[in-house]
Amino acid sequence: MAFAITQNCCNDASCLSVCPVNCIHPTPGEPDFGKTDLLYIDPRSCIDCGACADACPVDAITRVSRLTPDQAIYADINADYYADRPVDTAWDAPRFPPASVNEMPSFDVGIVGTGPAACYTAQALLRVPGSRVTFYDRLASPGGLARFGVAPDHIGTRRIGEHFRSIFLHPRVRMELGVDVGSDIAHETVATRHDAVVYAVGADSDRQLDIPGIDLPGSVSARTLVGWYTGHPDVPADAFDLAGVERVTIIGNGNVALDAARILTADPDDLVDTEIAPHALAALRRSAVREVVLAARRGPDVAAFTRSECQALVTRPGVDVVVAGPTAVLASIDSLPLSAPASALRGAEVVDLESTADRRRIVFGFGRAPVRLNGTTAVESVDLADDSGTSTVPTDLVLRAIGYRGTPSPGLPFDTITGTVRNVGGRVVDDDGRVVAGRYVVGWAKRGATGGIGDNKVDAEQTVDALLDDVVSNPPVRPRGRRGRLSSIFG
Repeated sequence: MAFAITQNCCNDASCLSVCPVNCIHPTPGEPDFGKTDLLYIDPRSCIDCGACADACPVDAITRVSRLTPDQAIYADINADYYADRPVDTAWDAPRFPPASVNEMPSFDVGIVGTGPAACYTAQALLRVPGSRVTFYDRLASPGGLARFGVAPDHIGTRRIGEHFRSIFLHPRVRMELGVDVGSDIAHETVATRHDAVVYAVGADSDRQLDIPGIDLPGSVSARTLVGWYTGHPDVPADAFDLAGVERVTIIGNGNVALDAARILTADPDDLVDTEIAPHALAALRRSAVREVVLAARRGPDVAAFTRSECQALVTRPGVDVVVAGPTAVLASIDSLPLSAPASALRGAEVVDLESTADRRRIVFGFGRAPVRLNGTTAVESVDLADDSGTSTVPTDLVLRAIGYRGTPSPGLPFDTITGTVRNVGGRVVDDDGRVVAGRYVVGWAKRGATGGIGDNKVDAEQTVDALLDDVVSNPPVRPRGRRGRLSSIFG
């Protein structure tokens, strides 16, 4: 009986190297890698050894015979990926480090940030015996989006934090927490302390939606809601009062939007044993939210969420998941392949946005573009346009979830068009395209706010390869001093 990869998959490919028969795809050398929601196990080749399940950092791999009823679909999803692919157990060409790691000179690297991209960078660097790493983070607690961006009820995904914990406690790692590089300390100062600096600063602002009324009170970034329920120190505990909120409209339909919809309609008792912030749990107990509308500009064939996120909604008891939209748009759901994100909505009830519900529900409004937020002192409704015209949907709260974007930091080259640190292949470049020696970038700050946790692993390794090439070609000559290590950050 084969194994199957399920919802929690972080896509970091930790399972690939331990598979003795190469039955997990796509691999980093294949065109699909980084473009699929999950990695997939080929049931035709799997020998049921279980090595992949032991290696998975987020417990996403399960024997098919042990899948729970709500997970059973993943046996079909894994098999469906291989429906039109021949059995291929040939291995990719082996990858070797750019130089013998034992012959490399000692060097110090500063990493700005402590999220997944930063941790995968450190993991790759620490394979070199002469490397030493200092993490810098403006927050007093490490983890970045792995800690403050993953929904509290995604317990499996949040286990990636335990996977990274050993990196923070590594004997060649030092932590500088509560230090905002670019504000508390200049980028140049950090550069003088290290042979190289890697920026893993993520994307900490929102893409802008330029429609009338977008700045009305009651129109809030979904990023703020995420920080509120995960306990981010920048978000006040009283940022949301849900006692008088019955309908929430979320503009956008990515995974952040689905996370917000799921948390807002959850039974608070189901969140008690999660890492949800206590103030958020208390507010959810007082919540009046009965309906969340997800306004998606485009159709279900190009849904921005992943299938696994949508699957988690439709299998949840106590909350209806329904669909609204033009007839032609809705008809396309049934024709989608099993791997398509919106295929999880097959068989969903079709409703009008103007209808009311007797119990909690989430409404997917496909083909509905927001054109205006209405209200006097606060948001009262949102105008959504489709092919047949514009409808006005009453709402008590609007959450903007159209994507994240990086922000510039004084002294660091920044591309205002892409919202990223200006770079070529992970090497930071100035405004004239010249490489800034000793400066590198990884993660969302490098490629834009796309991809999940695991996508940062290959990205980080590519940047580290460039960094190691530079260390070999231009060995550091600066004298080293003794360094301490903070070991009390986890209490």
